[in-house]
Amino acid sequence: MAMSMAALVGCTDKAAGVDQAAIDEIVKGMSLEEKASFVIGTNRVSETPPDAPECIKKYPMICEQYQADAEKHGVNGWDEFQSFVATYSTQGRVPGAAGQHYELPSLQMRPFVYADGPAGLRIDPLRKDSAGNQLPGEYYCTAFPTETALAATWDLSLVERVTKAMGEEVKEYGVDILLAPAINIHRNPLCGRNFEYFSEDPILAGKMAAAYINGVQSNGVGTSLKHFAVNNQETHRNGVNEVVSMRAMREIYLRGFEIAVKESQPWTIMSSYNKINGTFASENKWLLEDLLRGEWGYEGFVMTDWWAQENAVRQQIAGNDLIMPGSQRQYDELVAGLKDGSLPEEVVDRNISRILGVMMQTPTAQGYQYSNKPDLQAHAAVTREVACEGMVLLKNEEVGGKREEGAKALPLAAGAKVALFGNACYDILVGGSGSGNVNRKYKVSLAEGMKNCGFTVENATAEAYGKYLEAEKAKQPAENFWTVPVFDELLLTEAQVKAALAASDVAIYTLCRMAGEGGDRKNAPGDWQLSANEKVNVDLVGRVAHEAGKAFVVVLDMGNIIDFTDVLAANPDAVLHAWLGGQEAGNSIADVLSGKVNPSGRLPMTWAKKYEDYASSKNFPFTEGDSLTRYEEDVFVGYRQFDRDKLEPLFPFGFGLSYTTFDYSDMTAKAAVDQITVTVKVTNTGKVAGREVVQLYASAPAGNMPMPVKELKAFGKTALLEPGKSEVLTLTFPKEYLASWGEKGWTVAPGEYTLSAAASAADIRQTAKVKM
Repeated sequence: MAMSMAALVGCTDKAAGVDQAAIDEIVKGMSLEEKASFVIGTNRVSETPPDAPECIKKYPMICEQYQADAEKHGVNGWDEFQSFVATYSTQGRVPGAAGQHYELPSLQMRPFVYADGPAGLRIDPLRKDSAGNQLPGEYYCTAFPTETALAATWDLSLVERVTKAMGEEVKEYGVDILLAPAINIHRNPLCGRNFEYFSEDPILAGKMAAAYINGVQSNGVGTSLKHFAVNNQETHRNGVNEVVSMRAMREIYLRGFEIAVKESQPWTIMSSYNKINGTFASENKWLLEDLLRGEWGYEGFVMTDWWAQENAVRQQIAGNDLIMPGSQRQYDELVAGLKDGSLPEEVVDRNISRILGVMMQTPTAQGYQYSNKPDLQAHAAVTREVACEGMVLLKNEEVGGKREEGAKALPLAAGAKVALFGNACYDILVGGSGSGNVNRKYKVSLAEGMKNCGFTVENATAEAYGKYLEAEKAKQPAENFWTVPVFDELLLTEAQVKAALAASDVAIYTLCRMAGEGGDRKNAPGDWQLSANEKVNVDLVGRVAHEAGKAFVVVLDMGNIIDFTDVLAANPDAVLHAWLGGQEAGNSIADVLSGKVNPSGRLPMTWAKKYEDYASSKNFPFTEGDSLTRYEEDVFVGYRQFDRDKLEPLFPFGFGLSYTTFDYSDMTAKAAVDQITVTVKVTNTGKVAGREVVQLYASAPAGNMPMPVKELKAFGKTALLEPGKSEVLTLTFPKEYLASWGEKGWTVAPGEYTLSAAASAADIRQTAKVKM
């Protein structure tokens, strides 16, 4: 080979950009076999894997996936599956990473490393030598709040600060590219991975993703924006055909990706498993070349999602530059295609060039000496803060008893005695399963957090839950990549609850839900609905608390939402949605319950009164058979659908309460050639300091196509305002955000637009008009 990677890095001026001539020289010096190796991962050269029973036990869903692949392609799926297990067992210099690039000796550079995931870096926390002996040292990572929690902050600067900390761990643990963020739309509340997607709204999702990417990449490491595109379910994700109109594609399912690409330029983008209108996303040239690079100006490279075992030649031609983690079959397909001409060599050269353009920026290429010692203590403080900022206060009413007249249930009185009910008070969930799971050093339970915050936790109930959970954990395997154990709720007795509340000032019940990669949730008890034990417990605790004149507070420890009918029937005085708040979750919840932090989170999705109110409930996960889903609701997703159908949600998009109140005034709006600018004055009219989220919606003039009643175009969050203090927020958005997709492409309808400054999609505070 004419030039090594070290020489390429050395002759490239970062300020001037990529030295394309040097890259071309490297590519020219590669053999066909080296080129084929360079555009796939290292899976085909793995070491001997564990035996069959261990493989099946540890990776059941992936085993099933490989078996299906074997039937489709007529290959030995078991051999490929064993190779996968070996890859995950021997990750080179960063054990537990998702994969690494193929190492070409002639390139004279170690391969760069990819690792999950959206809520923090996922690598093995402990390491062993070849004989299986434990090596010294620990490699734990910070479990940050999941993406729904980040989106619920509506605070871009805070999200960027959080992911800057995340990126520092990526760099200091020797990883080059973090496989995050995920940005698919909350089309249906039962999608198993909604916890690691931002929102139902593409503007909120796109802006959050851009902030996330900019934070991580500020460390000189990369990200992978995923899953491109229309990957809104886990059921049959490897083959489902998502049938969606071009208008819905452009306005809902692609717009967030477009915003993230244009505002942050992620180093890589990960294509999704599914088909879009009959074509696999990883083989879709229009998507990966014409749109992504031609229209949006994307500069990085595209990789497949792991084990997207389709046609490697078609993937390369479509602009899917890197196939991960690779297999022997795919390598053979590429070499054969290069030799018989079905895969033009210039296509592979183009793809290699794109990969090299990113590779030379990586810490590995730059020779960075990573420390394996990121500042985990500082990052724990960041995760505690951001979890607080994302928590959504859904209900907070006056309660009698020993509280002063007119006092609301929250915040709790200082030093209050609390009775904690629900498994999650003592074994809190901090993240989802699959690639979104993080190997953390610890997690803070709600019981621990309440004690840390100066509250007294009623002991008899705590002991009962401790014994119950210890026995349940002994029956199930420990937490792993695919599984985070969740146990049936301890069934409470009336005597038990009465005794607990006799010794306490307030009852807190925590409900939890686990979800994750590889499967969707179910409209069934214990998932979307309350389980039988949960229903009995919530009714019982609520009744006994109210009979005693004491507050009944419900905390939600979950990444998404549930049917709330049975919870509301128990009439809780306060409800706090804490999401999956990361390893400091217990401390964060206690900070909000105590009033140390005034909740300022707002819902990033619409919460319906019943599941059937969502239009997508009619066709999720499938419309026909087990392989096709028609997006019959078109652009009317989430609040757009509820507005059109005049359906009242349980909690509207953007909703959230505070311990104080805010007034909006003096709204102005000005339309320039390419941008709309709005200002609005926000005043804290309550008695405690707090922050307010202002949401800016636009309503278009009547036209030739059905339009949403209003759509989010911008948002902002005030600083912490003391009582009586004000802040003028300036919100801007480009004119193109007003465009709709039709037969002539993007068009901004002429006429008068109504701009609304709102506290939620159902709470308009001020309006102004602009003419376009």
